[in-house]
Amino acid sequence: MLENEAVLAVRLKPGQEDRLRAGHLWVFSNEIAKVEGSGAPGALAQVFTAGGESLGIAFYHPNSLIAARMLSAKVEAIDAAFFHKRLSAALAYRQKVYPGETSFRLAFGESDGLPGLVADRYGDCIVLQIFSAGMEARLPMIETALKELLDPRGIFLKNDHRQRGLEGLPGECRLLSGVVPERAAISEGGLSFLAPMGEGQKTGYYFDQRDNRAFLRPLFSGRTVLDLYCYTGAFAVNAAKSGAKAVLAIDSSRPAVELARENARLNGVEGLIDCDEADAEAVLESFAAGRQPFRPDMILLDPPSFVPSKKHLPKALRSYSKLNSLALKALSAGGLLATSTCSHHVGREAFVDMLRFAQAKARKPARLVALRGQAADHPVLLAMPETEYLHFALLEVI
Repeated sequence: MLENEAVLAVRLKPGQEDRLRAGHLWVFSNEIAKVEGSGAPGALAQVFTAGGESLGIAFYHPNSLIAARMLSAKVEAIDAAFFHKRLSAALAYRQKVYPGETSFRLAFGESDGLPGLVADRYGDCIVLQIFSAGMEARLPMIETALKELLDPRGIFLKNDHRQRGLEGLPGECRLLSGVVPERAAISEGGLSFLAPMGEGQKTGYYFDQRDNRAFLRPLFSGRTVLDLYCYTGAFAVNAAKSGAKAVLAIDSSRPAVELARENARLNGVEGLIDCDEADAEAVLESFAAGRQPFRPDMILLDPPSFVPSKKHLPKALRSYSKLNSLALKALSAGGLLATSTCSHHVGREAFVDMLRFAQAKARKPARLVALRGQAADHPVLLAMPETEYLHFALLEVI
């Protein structure tokens, strides 16, 4: 706990405790009957049922829809030792699922009992993203725990996500401690990549797709591959290194295209990968109409999240459907489409329904070869569907 910090009492309305008892970690503002005491956003609170039974301790925010974020089912000190214990457990899990690797998502918020905290490890550097006022107030404790566990060369704060605004937190990107390179050199599955530490998307690299890249490796051999929204070129490089005949990587961001080219050179496949700056939807429309000499028989479609909030879901699903329909139109029989969504507002059933609609619109019969999710370093907390956000499907045109 913070020095001299008082613990508030949050009392729930009758019948609102079942979800928390099952392991969900959020208390919504409309589930609270009253709050006893006062404190700044992110203050600690003990959560009670309507009958007075303690459900544990949480961060409390008086102005957020997610009014309380559970930290522990027991009342315990939320101090430096607490963060050391949670981060140590998170690190041990990653070392178990990715033995020998030194770059991965180290902490994935609620799934690691650290609500509102994301930490990515890039070898000897760490990038942090903080989404809750409670975590923000305890940043020095988090920094201390990370230094004790990993002795990083540098820690960078990448706090530019729009979700911070929901907790009244400002956007900022800055060095927290030590030094970090402009681009971190990392390895994944025997391949080498450069990831931007300050200016890139998310925290710099899409670790969440690493298992899907490995899954596709045996399928790239002999294929002509179109990689859309290529960003660092990780999918494109995997394709070229796994026997693809040719790869065209597209992104609308010039820095991303330059980075993809650099990563192709780093892995010795620059002769197999063409990287172009273009709009993915326009490119797909051109391919679907048969106006391109490059004829892919495998398309990788990994667009950004189109769903900043639930109210945007219908429009987003229409956008996803259009992209996938165009991709299917661009493929002939035997062609493969590896496609993803990355928003927890798009559930797995909605994702598959969207693909069915896209397939019908394209008038291209297709089989679902595989339905997958996010990498193992982004674990899904079974009681919290919100922690499952990435859906990945492999389709084959028949």
